[in-house]
Amino acid sequence: MPNVIFSVDQSRSMRDQDVPGHNRWHPDVPVAAMVRPGDEFRVECREWTDAQIGNNDSANDVRDVDLMRCHMLSGPIGVEGAEPGDLLVMDILDLGPVPQQVGNAPGEAWGYTGVFAKANGGGFLTDYFPDAYKVIWDFHGQVATSRHLPGVRFTGITHPGLFGTAPSEELLQRWNRREQALVDTDPNRIPPLGLTPDPDQALAGQATGSDAGRIAQEGARTVPARENGGNHDIKNFTRGSRVFYPVYVADAKLSGGDLHFSQGDGEITFCGAIEMGGYIDFHVDLIKGGMEKYGVTTNPLFMPGNVEPRYSDFISFIGISVDHDTDTNYYLDATVAYRRACLNAVEYLKRFGYTGEQAYLLLGAAPIEGRISGIVDIPNACCSLYLPTGIFDFDVHPTAEGPKVADRGQCAVTT
Repeated sequence: MPNVIFSVDQSRSMRDQDVPGHNRWHPDVPVAAMVRPGDEFRVECREWTDAQIGNNDSANDVRDVDLMRCHMLSGPIGVEGAEPGDLLVMDILDLGPVPQQVGNAPGEAWGYTGVFAKANGGGFLTDYFPDAYKVIWDFHGQVATSRHLPGVRFTGITHPGLFGTAPSEELLQRWNRREQALVDTDPNRIPPLGLTPDPDQALAGQATGSDAGRIAQEGARTVPARENGGNHDIKNFTRGSRVFYPVYVADAKLSGGDLHFSQGDGEITFCGAIEMGGYIDFHVDLIKGGMEKYGVTTNPLFMPGNVEPRYSDFISFIGISVDHDTDTNYYLDATVAYRRACLNAVEYLKRFGYTGEQAYLLLGAAPIEGRISGIVDIPNACCSLYLPTGIFDFDVHPTAEGPKVADRGQCAVTT
């Protein structure tokens, strides 16, 4: 096993660890550990909400989750010799749930998928599913099953949702300016158009005093992906992946977490992956001056891993950039098109006895594939969603006999 350079006690909040992590992006969050190019090491991670969600049959905890505490990031890990303008090369050697532990924290033999209430972040289909829901998944090696989604069993593509390097002071200011400008276009929108800096529940690693206060006031929230990497939520970012991160500060300051046991393309419920704590093993290296050499100025490069389940039979759902509820056409809008593909899949699964909420949660957690199929044929963008049929223990293909309807239970709901 590689040397553990950032450890997490899953019985304690990230704030109470011997070396606490952080939940804001800022160049001045102190380095928690140093490594050298060529090193292999392990980082342990807390579940992204700091384990606010429990293994139970109520979605009240999802409804009431404090998103100001998110995401709980392990690090920063400094890389000796890294300078602004370099590329940090990060290889994922291995990752998984908390090893050999069963307990109360997500990742200790179980994980969850949630739908946030519209007033608390919402999700991709929040106008159709505005309330909070939850599914608990049990881990059986590489396979997940759920008491809240009977008839489903699939192999997860385990991956980190979020890793990135620290922003420079100049880059952080750019983020804050442009995201505030976006929020200002509709300041009363629910959910909001963005999450601007907020000191409430901010965690600044080992910074103290005025430094911690300044990081809390200025630090960028971790919800979106940005130039430094961040919350990409790419399901194929798994074992064997190699990522080339831009370096903006001395030592690079690599941080991350938000581990997922599985996820569908798009993580459509916002909390749509199977969320967990656990571990991740890395190898790191540097390409000196790599940002200029390869023109990597706005986002990382990524080589996907070759570890994924072998599903070969799919039902594909199509969506176009038309809101069929209002009969409104949108011009080449891939977001609208993918939303319609998701809604078409939900409607189909309901015919087999699943509730709409169960179907929505399944599409966020299972290894579905989402694709932009056409983006040039005006006015309608076309997106597709590939649902593997092998994850069901009954036949979901369309037949002349019609769907096999059964009582499929219910996900966890709020009270």
